[in-house]
Amino acid sequence: MLCQLTPVEDPNLLVGSSTFDDAAVYRLTGDMAIVQTVDFFTPVVDDPYAFGSITAANALSDIYAMGARPILALNIIAFPCKELPLEILVEILRGGADKVKEAGALMVGGHTIEDREPKYGLAVTGLAHPDQITTNAGAQPGDVLILTKPLGVGIITTAIKGQLADDSAYRAAVDLMASLNDRAARAMSEVGVHACTDVTGFGLLGHLYEMASASGVSARIHLEKVPVLAQARPLAEMGMIPAGAYRNLEHLAQRVQWENEIEELDKLLLADPQTSGGLLIAVSEEKAASLLEAMRKEGVDATGIGEMFESEETMINVFR
Repeated sequence: MLCQLTPVEDPNLLVGSSTFDDAAVYRLTGDMAIVQTVDFFTPVVDDPYAFGSITAANALSDIYAMGARPILALNIIAFPCKELPLEILVEILRGGADKVKEAGALMVGGHTIEDREPKYGLAVTGLAHPDQITTNAGAQPGDVLILTKPLGVGIITTAIKGQLADDSAYRAAVDLMASLNDRAARAMSEVGVHACTDVTGFGLLGHLYEMASASGVSARIHLEKVPVLAQARPLAEMGMIPAGAYRNLEHLAQRVQWENEIEELDKLLLADPQTSGGLLIAVSEEKAASLLEAMRKEGVDATGIGEMFESEETMINVFR
């Protein structure tokens, strides 16, 4: 839709909307750039505090994906004040504030409207050196693809809504969604990488395609290397697959080539829309081992899942 608007041009606008990046970047001085993003959505879990934490972690992730440090956050709230007790709103805000504090940033206000369905999110501002911004448009042929969180939270949250997820599946999904990508971002900045994005609503395939397309390369995924939450596949086999996974898969139908033995369920897992997913990083083959080691030292269970390669037309090839 943004392509229908007049393009924004400014020599200090280092990253805009043209490359489908996670945040906008504007150069303030020779050694400082401001990074801005906004994200909000409806509840993915019933616990209001957990919802606030997850939503804040998701919004902060866009800043981390750009290699920046969050400094300020503003609440964005839609709430049915006449239908739900305000104590629920307080818990949502408390969850968000605690997560922003954990990130070392400041929660400094926000804006609220009345709406029939609760919605919550953040506008986040970060800082970075203009020469150290990581976009999703810098991947190169031969780069190794690193993923920092397992897939499957879309399937599990669908099962939660259907009351088919047990406590262990619920806790695994909530803990994963509420965890910040700050440690992974530190490791990424320490080692130096070519490109990064975070995996959210378009699923692994959708966000990988955006990275590959913006970078002018193609991608190869090794299915057996892709980490998935333990209970995601059994729940998917029960039919707990979000509608967004089908839409994501259909959208990329002409852009993904599958090995013959790959099952439809595996395809949907790769297209599963994530909430507050991990970072997807393209790093040179020479630095891949160093990045994985830096991730390990930060306590991040990152995994190499594929590589980038040169081709005339951007495609994603998925092999078992």
